[in-house]
Amino acid sequence: MRTAYGVETVRATERQLMARLPEGTLMQRAAAGLAVASADLLGRVYGSRVVLLVGSGDNGGDALYAGARLARRGAGVTALLLAPERAHAGGLAALRRAGGTTVHSPAGGRAAGATEGAADRPAGGSASDPAERPAGGPAGPTAAEVLIERADLVLDGIVGIGGKGGLRPDAARLAEAAERSRAAVIAVDLPSGVDADTGQVHGAAIRADLTVTFGTHKPGLLIDPARDFAGTVRLVDIGLDLPEEPALEALQHADVARLLPVPGPESDKYRRGVVGIAAGSARYPGAAVLAVAGALHGGAGAVRYVGPAGDAVLARFPETLVSDLGPAKAGRVQSWVVGPGAGDDAATVAQVLEADVPVLIDADGLRLADRDTVRARTALTLMTPHAGEAAALLGVARAEVEGARLSAVRELAARYRATVLLKGSTTLVAAEEGAVRVNATGTSWLATAGSGDVLSGLAGSLLAAGLPARDAGSVAAYLHGLAGRYAADGAPVGAQDVAKAIARAWRDVRD
Repeated sequence: MRTAYGVETVRATERQLMARLPEGTLMQRAAAGLAVASADLLGRVYGSRVVLLVGSGDNGGDALYAGARLARRGAGVTALLLAPERAHAGGLAALRRAGGTTVHSPAGGRAAGATEGAADRPAGGSASDPAERPAGGPAGPTAAEVLIERADLVLDGIVGIGGKGGLRPDAARLAEAAERSRAAVIAVDLPSGVDADTGQVHGAAIRADLTVTFGTHKPGLLIDPARDFAGTVRLVDIGLDLPEEPALEALQHADVARLLPVPGPESDKYRRGVVGIAAGSARYPGAAVLAVAGALHGGAGAVRYVGPAGDAVLARFPETLVSDLGPAKAGRVQSWVVGPGAGDDAATVAQVLEADVPVLIDADGLRLADRDTVRARTALTLMTPHAGEAAALLGVARAEVEGARLSAVRELAARYRATVLLKGSTTLVAAEEGAVRVNATGTSWLATAGSGDVLSGLAGSLLAAGLPARDAGSVAAYLHGLAGRYAADGAPVGAQDVAKAIARAWRDVRD
């Protein structure tokens, strides 16, 4: 299980550890890991050109000490100091002893909106050191930008986990120069300009190829839009003793394998779970077919279909149990999926919500479901909106949901007293009490018509097998994402192909 912890938890845990260690130990551990990652990315350290973007906080100190290690191995290291008078004194001294140089960046004062803490690593340094030289003039590329554009590697130590808001203009200009350059960019702990706790990005931010994070993942490294700025994430263990309850979880193969339902010697179709699918309409019969496909490939012992697309379902999946008597008279089920392609069939949605079994609500069902009815349900409820549907349920603009996905999914789960799976390039699954899992196994090729219907059927079958709503949603998102990768293999893919690839994803996880 990959876990992430919020800023306050990380800081409190660091303080506890620092009280037991010699001063500066934690920073040296972080710098050592950062230097190793930098060397791995460079391949050849000797003769390489490394530029450090150094702010006034601990991340700047980490960058300086890592730069000193690289300089001792023969790299040409230059530190651009955004706040020279507050740069880390020990880190500056170490860099200079190793042969590195420092340059005044044109950014005067703080580079980002928040005040950075320095609980264990006191800041200092002098702006009058002869090794520091002014960089650039008022027009055209500054000397700092030229250094960045010629670098092989840029280390982003502008601002750390306490940063709020985007980069200030001078720092933003350096970030743009880094993005334009041929240099590889490594973010120290997390990219400057992103919110560590929420994954939000307000304004300019560093776009890294690699983020080297210390002690634990931070939520923002796993959630879009910040995740897109982080690149590959590498975790360096610095010895933190973290609490049992993380802010965020991300399942991995072993976790999913433990949760997958496997039939035993005495299993029959009813013991394995029967999922009811109330989906499709005269206008959208394909939604019913795809939801049934997801359910059948998701391990259900049987699938009962209720709706106007029975002929289309039977033509594709003759093993489906089709009924035209409505959900209440369809027969025994252990879960229901309602809403994909349902059009305006509010009566069917209402009838399904009355059932005393777990219910998954998707697509049109989200629009038609009465919130008070959902809140009053005693059986499990799993809602699966995309950003646009979530925005409609919350009464906000879609951009607001896309920019603050973590708070949006938690708000929806609380409002509806349900588990909510918010679809996207990183899928978030939030329980009513606020615990969240994140999944990133997917591919952009999954942005295709009907993909969500397959996911609904898959998750519904896992509910029928007895998985709790958060597990069912998390496992379904994981398998669906893997199936999308396998089906696409770097090329366009259709929803039916994704459904067929679920079996391969399942075997891959189990093996």
